[in-house]
Amino acid sequence: MSLHRKPARLVMTLAAVASLAVAACGGSDSSSSSSGSSSASGGGKAGGLVAIITPAVDNPFFKAEADAAAAKAKQLGYQTSVASHDDDPNKQSELIDAAISRKAKAIILDNAGADASIGPVRKAKAAGIPVFLIDREINATGVATAQIVSNNSQGAGLGAQEFVKALGGKGRYVELLGKESDTNAGVRSKGYNDVLSQYPDLKKVAKQSANWDQQEAFTKMETIIQRNRNIDGVIAGNDTMALGAVAALKSAGLTGKVKVVGFDGSPDAVSSIKKDQMVATVLQPAALISRMAVEQADQYIKNGKASKPEKQSIDCVLVNKENADSFGVFEQKT
Repeated sequence: MSLHRKPARLVMTLAAVASLAVAACGGSDSSSSSSGSSSASGGGKAGGLVAIITPAVDNPFFKAEADAAAAKAKQLGYQTSVASHDDDPNKQSELIDAAISRKAKAIILDNAGADASIGPVRKAKAAGIPVFLIDREINATGVATAQIVSNNSQGAGLGAQEFVKALGGKGRYVELLGKESDTNAGVRSKGYNDVLSQYPDLKKVAKQSANWDQQEAFTKMETIIQRNRNIDGVIAGNDTMALGAVAALKSAGLTGKVKVVGFDGSPDAVSSIKKDQMVATVLQPAALISRMAVEQADQYIKNGKASKPEKQSIDCVLVNKENADSFGVFEQKT
């Protein structure tokens, strides 16, 4: 980094520290418990700061993650800070530096890139702070204490099979992919295509990344529809993009004529299924995974060692018209 940019970096880092301090100490984002403070190396009691860092919470999936993690941490007696890196590796690095400076007991992280996140996670580990990854893996082992993710390959297989069923095994379809730097995007796409490629009468007429974004999916689907109005289906890497496709199809007067399948199990997608605007989605149990990460962090803080293997894969669940009423906010109702 050039010398003339260092002051800007310092200002940004201090701002991140201040942001975490406000989140940890104020209002609904923190717990008043401060009992039993212990070192990050373990062997102590619950108490201290758990830093929760996710992508932007305007995406309901990431909000569900953050909310579930914060609620569980407070229940277990910790203060919490909740911040978003907005899928910006530099901002993520600053937020992790801030958590280190505040001597967080653990970090719960939905990371900003499989490769770009390795260094910051390693830095937290070197500072004695365990990192529990949720939703997205990194391309390294032995750095994070845990990597707890949905079984994206299994989930994609479920979604693709339902898509085939809805189309009767034939037709023209579009695939909308997630952010290319996100491992999950590639895993889901492969899972879809491992199934769909077995049906020669299914023809993929377009494949584009909409970067997990609803507006981008809407815009790209509008363009695709102009070129391929006679499509029969859309399969998307997440519900946000699926809902963008639904909106574009509605604008084109194709609601109900084109079968749409998503991935995540968002409340909006479940609602769309009930309205026959989507065929199915695949639930990632975001709330469950976040609570698991916090529970494992709590055990690590208390005992000084991991209670589970680093790599943990949680199966997904198909949501369709038949069972849609049995799902809440990114989890199946008990």
